[in-house]
Amino acid sequence: MSRQGGAAKTTTFELLRLRPEDEVEDGRITLIGKDVDEMDDGSSTALAIIVDVYGKKMEEDFEGVLERRIHQFINYAEGAWHTGQRNLNWIRLSRSSVKAGLTFRHFGDILITKLKEEFGGLVSRIQVTIVTDKDEVQRLLPEAMEVYGRRDARLAGLTDESVDTWYTCSLCMSFAPDHICVITPERMGLCGALNWLDAKASKEIAPTGPNQPIVKGECIDPVKGQFAGVNEVVYEMSHHKIERFNAYSLMEDPMTSCGCFEVIVAMAPDMQSVVVVNREYPGMIPLGMKFSSLAGSVGGGKQTPGFIGAGRKYITSRKFISADGGFLRISWMPRELKESMRKALDARARELGEPDFVDKIADETVTTDAEG
Repeated sequence: MSRQGGAAKTTTFELLRLRPEDEVEDGRITLIGKDVDEMDDGSSTALAIIVDVYGKKMEEDFEGVLERRIHQFINYAEGAWHTGQRNLNWIRLSRSSVKAGLTFRHFGDILITKLKEEFGGLVSRIQVTIVTDKDEVQRLLPEAMEVYGRRDARLAGLTDESVDTWYTCSLCMSFAPDHICVITPERMGLCGALNWLDAKASKEIAPTGPNQPIVKGECIDPVKGQFAGVNEVVYEMSHHKIERFNAYSLMEDPMTSCGCFEVIVAMAPDMQSVVVVNREYPGMIPLGMKFSSLAGSVGGGKQTPGFIGAGRKYITSRKFISADGGFLRISWMPRELKESMRKALDARARELGEPDFVDKIADETVTTDAEG
């Protein structure tokens, strides 16, 4: 590893915005801060990637769809590695790629070229701003967080039962060839970046793209969330590796994971509760390991009963491991995760008639071992 941004070591985010025509200078790439060739070997940097687009057919509802492709397109660069999304992304550049001349400015070239190639029918102008100046990244972050929140709020009122169609997402198959995300109204992609409406929009603008509809079909088990049509699609998309998929179970035929998940949900050693750990938490968890070690066994496209990768917002979904006891099974999570989601966690606890529940969830200030 030569240079990196994100991974909880630095402030980072990526944001794609629809802008008026006169605010987008087509092909413009702006760098604020140092580029790769000005940084020390092995260093980390704050990093913001802002893509402004204009097009007569472009809609605000399509922003998240195009934004998620930043992950795919940056990974096309030899020696560049991108995982995560939104303000939880992580980018690494290899020493050999830096030696060969790869810079952050080249990300601008890649994104402009590929977005026009893939979405030329939507966008006609694209400009990219890349920021490595820490203070400027911090100044711009609140706008990005507001946009993310506004996108997620569009789903209010939609339930898994209210629709006949769910969606696949195959964007991360390059990391895990047998993995397939199943996106429902009450369970966004495990990356935390694509919700059901995003996947629906993605299908409309890229009919053969990574988000394809799944007709749920016959309900096999309403409690576990198993449907005949979903099983058929998952079986085919996983190269016949995964025969059954339960949307609401952690313990029996759970969804597979790639590596872009925001959090890992794991059954505690006593099998009585679950722990939730986010990617940014660097310490030990009550399973005797750190997030990085746990991620190695959870990802890769295999079903691992007792473990799932998930998006943060899934924690407060009514469908969160609902077949296995749901939200009230949580016994431990890092303090930062708890406090950053406090409002949503408290609201879900009140909904379940346990208004003080979140304060009863242990964190690293209480214990980091199972017995504790």
